[in-house]
Amino acid sequence: MSPTLAGVLQLTALVAALALAYRPLGDHMAAMYSSRKHLRVEKVIYRCIGADPDTQMRWPAYLRGVLAFSVAGLLFLYLLQRLQGVLPLSFGFASISPDQAFNTAASFVANTNWQSYSGEQAMGHVVQTAGLAVQNFVSAATGMAVAIALVRGFARTRTGELGNFWADLVRGTVRVLIPIAVVGALVLVACGAIQNFSGIHGLGQFLGGTQQTNGGAVASQEVIKELGTNGGGYFNANSAHPFENPNGFTNLFEVFLILVIPFALTRTFGRLVGNVRQGYAILATMGVIWLGFTALMMWTEFAHGGPALQAAGAAMEGKENRFGIGGSSIFSVATTLTSTGAVDAFHDSFTAFGGGIQLLGMMLGEIAPGGVGSGLYGMLVMAVIAVFIAGLMVGRTPEYLGKKIGTREIKLAACYILVTPTLVLGFTAASMVLPDALGSMLNTKALGAGPHGFSEVLYAFTSGANNNGSAFGGLNANTPWYNTTIGLAMLLGRFLPMVFVLALAGSLAGQQPVPETAGTLRTEKPLFAGLLAGTILIITGLTYFPALALGPIAEGLS
Repeated sequence: MSPTLAGVLQLTALVAALALAYRPLGDHMAAMYSSRKHLRVEKVIYRCIGADPDTQMRWPAYLRGVLAFSVAGLLFLYLLQRLQGVLPLSFGFASISPDQAFNTAASFVANTNWQSYSGEQAMGHVVQTAGLAVQNFVSAATGMAVAIALVRGFARTRTGELGNFWADLVRGTVRVLIPIAVVGALVLVACGAIQNFSGIHGLGQFLGGTQQTNGGAVASQEVIKELGTNGGGYFNANSAHPFENPNGFTNLFEVFLILVIPFALTRTFGRLVGNVRQGYAILATMGVIWLGFTALMMWTEFAHGGPALQAAGAAMEGKENRFGIGGSSIFSVATTLTSTGAVDAFHDSFTAFGGGIQLLGMMLGEIAPGGVGSGLYGMLVMAVIAVFIAGLMVGRTPEYLGKKIGTREIKLAACYILVTPTLVLGFTAASMVLPDALGSMLNTKALGAGPHGFSEVLYAFTSGANNNGSAFGGLNANTPWYNTTIGLAMLLGRFLPMVFVLALAGSLAGQQPVPETAGTLRTEKPLFAGLLAGTILIITGLTYFPALALGPIAEGLS
């Protein structure tokens, strides 16, 4: 079987699996978030945290809940790392330095999982399981809660109430993430991933000798890092490590975990607003962009010329033989079009245009299908922008789902789409002129050549501000400058957009519905899906094209 055919068959199987899970998972989440009943375990949690799950919150109260919970998680994870030296099961690892502890805490709380450390050489079992793995669950549930709050803004009328953050947080964790994670962990263990609390020990090597490594609760953390679109890795090799991702089947299964909730949330959206075709329109936009990016990535990697093409059938340097070009391309696009950041190949080793596709996928805002929750609310904000543009073209007050898109709504949407480019381009520009930041480039030859060195810095801040977490390999990010600035980019890139999303939800929920007329734009039709996709690509292109031209485009054309 040719490598190209194998890649196409993998993609076909993935699409079929996602299609099978789409309706039942989407309907389950819609019923869960609209239910008034609480499970017994949920009631225990509410009593422990002192929350009344039946109290309805307006958007400022909902936002305070999001920020208060996230700040508490940030402080807890920071202190856990700083105290690692005295914790049990730390294997003698020292406490994490202040700047790296801040960076890591910010990373996991912001659902980014950017890592400027090697997991197996820096983190003990307590920090990995009680700190990092817990944040993988709750940061994903927080993103889902914010998305549902925005959907309620469209669904509700003449009220500013968006639901209860604590109830949404707990339900997302208990009823969605944990059950799927348990089943997924069992699948990975059955396929060869490890799950233990063993200490450091020697492993025999194929050519003789031993290599020192440690075990860990790897399978359970691998599942939630993919399912919650978190990213990161128990080991430095991430999802290319055989303990995390043993074979081709687990590779495709992990891609399925990355995509299943973001795609299914479009069904949840359609059910909650009372029109499933609206969800299909959003799904179609996400799906077309994802398939287009996947096809482009596979083409650029399979078409790569030189000795690699003749010897291996594709550009195999930096990629795993277990997965091949097809599996690596599918994984790469899935992880950069969502806010995951897990990698099963060395992104720095992809072709220049392949690296550009990865960058552009993040620059879209990671909305096709995007992160768990963040992809849906990002796409709905872009839908508001698209409706506004359509209204300008026909001279009609824009409406979306029966809500007028007025001055307040469009200002909030505009602020949302400006946050990330400001962080990415601002921090990249500063890094390219400060001597200390430039000096941290490990690959000085690439930096001297220009485009690739610039791409490494641009990729780092694009990944951080978009809460992705993957990286090109030539940048030494474990420095005070990058630990601090990327940490700030992750926090601001995660929570500032949430402020505008919740404010937009509150504004929409307080409106009186507008009756549909013959002049109303039909937003469930293919025409609107095309308009939405075009709006996304045009806004991203106008914003980032100059930076891409200096990096991957210049490198690819050289």
